[in-house]
Amino acid sequence: MKIKFLSVVFMSLIMSSAFAGNVINVGVKGMVCSFCAQGIEKKFSKLPEVEEVKVDLNTKVVTLKTKDDLNLPDSKIKELIIEAGYNVTTIERK
Repeated sequence: MKIKFLSVVFMSLIMSSAFAGNVINVGVKGMVCSFCAQGIEKKFSKLPEVEEVKVDLNTKVVTLKTKDDLNLPDSKIKELIIEAGYNVTTIERK
């Protein structure tokens, strides 16, 4: 019984991580107002790879969640942030 339970738990963990999108935290220098945040949210929301965008003005971090099995390269992230008039300080993937 224990083995069956552990097998089910193990398989569900594997399946959930295999199909989950990536979370990318991007440190951005220069964001100071809600207008800045809205512009960045709008820019990244248009991308087919992005499922969700959150901007935290207090920490100056843009959190991007990509759709399952889709990747958003660092170069594209940097390009869009720079086009919006800001600088990228860090990119961390979870």
